[in-house]
Amino acid sequence: MSEDLHFLSGSKEEQYRSLLPQIQSLIEGEEDLIANLANVAAALKEAFDFFWVGFYLVNQDELVLGPFQGPVACTRIRKGRGVCGVAWESAATQLVPDVDAFPGHIACSSRSRSEIVIPLFKDGVIWGVLDVDSDQLNSFDEIDQVYLEHLTTYL
Repeated sequence: MSEDLHFLSGSKEEQYRSLLPQIQSLIEGEEDLIANLANVAAALKEAFDFFWVGFYLVNQDELVLGPFQGPVACTRIRKGRGVCGVAWESAATQLVPDVDAFPGHIACSSRSRSEIVIPLFKDGVIWGVLDVDSDQLNSFDEIDQVYLEHLTTYL
């Protein structure tokens, strides 16, 4: 597939429905995980103009920063700390409308206002998380959760 993506300007759900098959085609057949994660982060950032999109990968007892798009980020996050660490520990998506109201939020950037974090599973084991931040409050909802969780099944 060409590395050019085509973005719709409709509803959020229409945008996801158009984008996800393109991402699947983009990474299909590529065996390198880092290359695929980098392209997924870039596609999501470009399509939705999110403030920050990236991956943290499990490395022993920490999440370590992986491919991302956006400003510099925290490099290591302990299990149970911040939104990413809670998503890892709980094995559940974290949908946070206001990061300032999230107990123990780690402020990698003071401009981050809302966040969604999806655990990445392989054979029932979490190997990382997809982290998406917005510089606006209440940016993420169930539509984001459904489509981003589906997207992670491609990885």
